[in-house]
Amino acid sequence: MSDKINIYTDGSSIGNPGPGGYGVIMEWEGKQYIKEFSGGYRLTTNNRMELMAVIVALEKLKKQSMEVTIYSDSKYVIDSVQKKWVLNWEKKAFKDKKNPDLWKRYLNIHRKHQVNFQWVKGHNAHPQNERCDQLAFKAAKESPYKIDDFFEQNQK
Repeated sequence: MSDKINIYTDGSSIGNPGPGGYGVIMEWEGKQYIKEFSGGYRLTTNNRMELMAVIVALEKLKKQSMEVTIYSDSKYVIDSVQKKWVLNWEKKAFKDKKNPDLWKRYLNIHRKHQVNFQWVKGHNAHPQNERCDQLAFKAAKESPYKIDDFFEQNQK
């Protein structure tokens, strides 16, 4: 398979916080190979699910040093990475930042690949984004849910 992959992601929560889910489509360039997956959590936020989709997709890659383009409608995720905010947060040990557990996990897997982001407008008839939205929403509605331990423990 090619070392280039396009990953489409979306996150969803029913309430914010509330039950949430993520959806992912992976397409290898030059191959007729497409993979979809999703997962749901009983209590989380939309931003956590947007970021979780990206993390889980990158963690699914078996080879390192892949050239990855991630398509997302999340300005939160894309701006945090492209504007290098997350690197500054890391230098400050994520003090007073939301989702430090996920950002640490993201940075760990991000560094194993060549990752680029492309923003797509949500709910704008982009086929893969619409499908990811469906996967995420369905995962948010289904049970049994996984437990977003970090989020639930820090809700107090």
